[in-house]
Order: sequence, then structure tokens, then C-alpha cells
Amino acid sequence: MTNKRRSYSPEYKLEAASLVLDQDYSVPEAARSLGLNENVLRRWVSQLRDERQGTTPAGKALTPEQQRIKELEAQVDRLQREKTILKKATALLMSDEMNRSR
Repeated sequence: MTNKRRSYSPEYKLEAASLVLDQDYSVPEAARSLGLNENVLRRWVSQLRDERQGTTPAGKALTPEQQRIKELEAQVDRLQREKTILKKATALLMSDEMNRSR
């Protein structure tokens, strides 16, 4: 018998955590009504609370703002790697040019 792991969209997680933070449901109530494990919902609530305070999550972001921040951080990282590669290539080409001119 295999247990299949359920996955949830960031939108679903956001709505579930919002029940607790915004609509004053208790974690057990919300978990029971959504058919979720309480610990899973507690994690989502904690993550949403942190995101609302401006902390960028390690995993998938729940709020659209944090999702955008994660995308932009990834883009900055990629651009920095490309810049490093271009600097090395330029240095290599310049050293080859200097060796040819001697």
C-alpha cells in the first residue's frame, strides 16, 4: 500500500491560513472543516504570518508579493552569475589579445 502525498496550490494554502488569521477560526476548526492535518495548517499559518511581516520564506511563497520577491531574487541571482561569466570571458579575451600583440 502506498501513501500518495497530497499537494496544495499556494492559493489554497493562502486561503486556508487566512481563515485562521483573518476570520478568527481556530486551527483545529479550520483544519477539520478543510480536511487537513492540524500541523500542516499551523505551518501555513506561521508562514503567512511571517510573510506578512516581510520575511521571505525558504519554500514556496503564499502571498503574491512574496512570490514576486522570490522571482526577482532568482532573476538577480541569474544576472549576477551571467555578469561574473562575462567578466571572466572579457579578462580571458583581453589576456589573449595581450599575448598576441607581444
